[in-house]
Amino acid sequence: MPTLLIWNGHKFRFYALDMDEPPHVHIVKDGKSLKVWLLDLAVAQNKGYNERDVARLMAVVAQRRSEWIGVWNDFFGL
Repeated sequence: MPTLLIWNGHKFRFYALDMDEPPHVHIVKDGKSLKVWLLDLAVAQNKGYNERDVARLMAVVAQRRSEWIGVWNDFFGL
């Protein structure tokens, strides 16, 4: 499970078993989780984050999206 970034205690990562899905990142902290598709920056799933938190986290993902798609492709050999 590669951890891409730890930002303000939020862990941005993906899981090795996610290879059959489009590129995405999971963001976790304090029992909350957010799943974001990297290609279109859409929220796939939100468990516990409020709108303000989601907006802040999405800004972080948007800044690193291209880099993380590259990491995803390298990790899964695409």
